[in-house]
Amino acid sequence: MKDVLSIKGFLPYILIVFLNAFVDLGHKITIQNSVFKIYDGQQQIILTAIVNALILLPFILLLSPAGFCSDKYPKTRVIRISAWVAVAVTLCITLFYYLGWFWPAFAMTFLLALQSAFYSPSKYGFIKELVGTDKLARANGIVQATTTIAILAGIFLFSVLFEQLLIDKSYINTSSLLINIAPIGWTLVLFSIVELLFAYILPVRRNTDTYMSFDWRQYRRGQYLKNNMNVVFGSEVIFLSIIGLSLFWAISQVMLAAFPAYAKESMSILNTVVIQGTMACAGIGIMLGSVFAGRLSKTHIETGIIPIGSMGIAFCLFLLPNLTHQWIIAANFLVWGICGGLLLTPLNSLIQFHAREDELGRVLAGNNLIQNVFMLGFLILTVIFALLGISSLGLFQILFVVAVAGTVYTVCKLPQSLVRFIVSYVIGHRYSLQVLGLKNMPESGGVLMLGNHISWIDWGIIQMASPRPIRFVMIRNIYERWYLKWFLDIFNVIPISSSASLSALNDIKQSLNQGEVVCLFPEGTISRTGQLAEFQRGYELAAADTNAIILPFYIRGLWGSWFSRSSEKLKNLRSQGIKHDIIVAFGEPLPIETKVDELKKHVFDLSIDSWETYTRGMSPIGNAVIDTLKRNGNEMVVADAVSGSLTGHRFLTAVICFSRLIKRYCKQQNIGLLLPASNAGCVAN
Repeated sequence: MKDVLSIKGFLPYILIVFLNAFVDLGHKITIQNSVFKIYDGQQQIILTAIVNALILLPFILLLSPAGFCSDKYPKTRVIRISAWVAVAVTLCITLFYYLGWFWPAFAMTFLLALQSAFYSPSKYGFIKELVGTDKLARANGIVQATTTIAILAGIFLFSVLFEQLLIDKSYINTSSLLINIAPIGWTLVLFSIVELLFAYILPVRRNTDTYMSFDWRQYRRGQYLKNNMNVVFGSEVIFLSIIGLSLFWAISQVMLAAFPAYAKESMSILNTVVIQGTMACAGIGIMLGSVFAGRLSKTHIETGIIPIGSMGIAFCLFLLPNLTHQWIIAANFLVWGICGGLLLTPLNSLIQFHAREDELGRVLAGNNLIQNVFMLGFLILTVIFALLGISSLGLFQILFVVAVAGTVYTVCKLPQSLVRFIVSYVIGHRYSLQVLGLKNMPESGGVLMLGNHISWIDWGIIQMASPRPIRFVMIRNIYERWYLKWFLDIFNVIPISSSASLSALNDIKQSLNQGEVVCLFPEGTISRTGQLAEFQRGYELAAADTNAIILPFYIRGLWGSWFSRSSEKLKNLRSQGIKHDIIVAFGEPLPIETKVDELKKHVFDLSIDSWETYTRGMSPIGNAVIDTLKRNGNEMVVADAVSGSLTGHRFLTAVICFSRLIKRYCKQQNIGLLLPASNAGCVAN
């Protein structure tokens, strides 16, 4: 996290994200709490749903202009203009509070959302400009956590202010209530001004695109909408990621609209701080889940947690109507939020990774549109169900059915991600994965991955490191084993054999031309020495006349594991309870015509890069020796012909005693010792 926060401009950017969400939430909470105090039952659900709908509608109306501005102008400029608008809008809101004009203040929710919708693509598109591709998942985790903290802080502060300003105050309608809580408006103005100041600290990453222009006629005809949607629909990964995000936030909107009425009717809770605090537990959960997802991803994008998050959300929705104790309900909201965080972070990262630089603004604008259409649609259905007399409890049951359907679809669509996560969890107890050069993985198009083959689990490690699904080429006699075939079919493995090589080569060609990623190990077999063996030329036939590139890779850290072909002695030494580092290094993309000698040279260079990266993270030799002595305390570690052998504990004791003698009798800065190769010499060193 520190390496992301140290990037120039990222800290003020995070503060802007916080302040924007904080101000937007502040006015919304104030209006929602006013509705909660004055209205009951179905009327309360309907008005709460309308408040949320007013926030969503601008994101639909401004889809094309917002995406266009994000792609044409420096994102910093868009953020600054939006910050000025926020100051003006919060001043108007404050005026309406003092005048007691509830319905104009209610409508200002729409204008405040209009400002957020305008610069939302720029705000989220700026992440990739600031941190690049390698740190994208961690940056998204920080942004998601920051947004959640802002929401939690806004819920707490503005609800407490709301209740405090109403102590010993009388009100008979929304107008008199609003006059009593009017000082809240100055809080909104103050934080809007601070956001504006931070906007002028952001660095400008690129200049205006002078070739782009906006045609209002095409906008009115819906041509821009069609073009933006074509960009979204052009990538299955982007589209499915957006659908996943949309379902989560749509369910969340219904929860926000229905739970206050449920708590008021079923639990007789009238304090808005308690209501908002219970729902805020979901925000805490999203923050924790996002941070955890970022830690799991580290230098790659961990998609295996998407099905896990989806299952957890469905389970929490099933439990909610059956819970009666306030604290248990709050805990359920917390777990629900954690599962949401596990879902949101990888999905947002996948969208940003797969979107081309010149299309990112339009992709994010399309993301906003689809999410808000889903949320608005669910809110409209909520209003309709309320008018039909369906209670908040009935709404929760409907949401559970929707969540189960989404979970089943997710597991069916991403079975390899779920299996991959389980494999990574099992392996993760002994190994930690670091990915180098993730930016070299193309977002789209055919990719032939070629690299070293060091163990039986290379396929799993490579798939864990890649944000794109991979088809592996495997020897047919292994593929056709009955206990493996069903599992390997999940990953669309391409079997190959000497008798059916032509069919396999055609499958590889077809996959590459269809824009898929195919991995092949040119050594042909698992290494028996840990070193690079001779590369076979078979891949040249598979790659010929394909519209793809070659992505070289190198796996470091699995030699000596139980999955490799190393000696039993080395395996035993490597299994001494140490957690080992695995590095997957992706090299610069190579032309598809690259010959075998050139390819091997690139893979060899990657082995050097990965070794240098590994050594930079190693402990100093003194610390490493002490750790080894502790770990092998009762085993023999050194021996000579004169003094015999020493165990780890005895050797470490001798080192401590000798170091104390040196400190007591040698006052000089430097000393010299000339000793033979012996136990004493090792102790002195």
